[in-house]
Amino acid sequence: MLNVLIVTFPFFALVLAGYIAARRKLLPLEAIPGLNGFVLFFALPCMLFRFGSTTPIAQLLDAAVFGVYLFCALLMVTFALVITLNERIRWNDGALGALVAAFPNTGFMGVPLLAALLGPQAVGTVIVVMVVDMVVTSSLCIALSRLDDAQGDGVHAMLDAGRKALRGVLSNPMSWSVLLGAAASAVDFRFPAPVEKTVWLLADAASPVALFTIGAVLARSQMQANHPMPLSDYVPVALMKLFLHPLLVLGVGMGAMQLGVPLEPAALTVMVLIAALPSASNVSLLAERFGADNGRIARIILVSTSVSFLTFSAAVNLLT
Repeated sequence: MLNVLIVTFPFFALVLAGYIAARRKLLPLEAIPGLNGFVLFFALPCMLFRFGSTTPIAQLLDAAVFGVYLFCALLMVTFALVITLNERIRWNDGALGALVAAFPNTGFMGVPLLAALLGPQAVGTVIVVMVVDMVVTSSLCIALSRLDDAQGDGVHAMLDAGRKALRGVLSNPMSWSVLLGAAASAVDFRFPAPVEKTVWLLADAASPVALFTIGAVLARSQMQANHPMPLSDYVPVALMKLFLHPLLVLGVGMGAMQLGVPLEPAALTVMVLIAALPSASNVSLLAERFGADNGRIARIILVSTSVSFLTFSAAVNLLT
């Protein structure tokens, strides 16, 4: 366990550093969008491209990983909606809450953390899982969030939300970096040395800046979410993310292997560890964009991120 904590501690320490910097106003809140922009449009796409282009194309086209993880994501969304929808939490808040229960922080935290723990051979599985969450799970939950408009033209509202979600996927530089990385891997493409060095330098910056930014975003969300809220509105969802999600992936994955699905044990281990990650911090931005209760979403992300230092490290210790 100590060896695992030695690897995981710096990643969570950077999140804490960003949180403290924002809370103490050492980092102005106005600077956080700039950090987000650097990570989202420059550093993280370069890191994903590097991993994609240096990963065998067969690992990036693993249908077993895609199918098993997608099935688990759909179950998580369904279960989260069933237990959270009530007179106060309607479809908009419930669907974004379901997304935060099923969508791990794979891009900002999972890629560098799992590569450090398991080596570059884990990255192919990580990228497949990211595609599921970015394309399918997010689009589904955004569409479901529009069901509150069912009193009017609910179908039109859902279709409009679906179009917005699709535009979001197409405009997300991470989606394109994964696609271009896979294409580069397929044709064995390499940049000229000076260009490759530039891309690799940006890739190296992704991990520390992304983790620091997560902490700053969590602090900003907590500072702005100043209305009281019962623990029952957000703690159960955070616990679902940290405990139910990885257990579900483990159980479904083992069952699939028993049925003859060609899922490699090493890939299942990576999938379970991805599911054990805290909730994705970018769901807070989606909640703000679609008018959901961002205070609730921010609390779920904060609780899951805080507790995951112990739960994720324990999962790594058990599985590796």
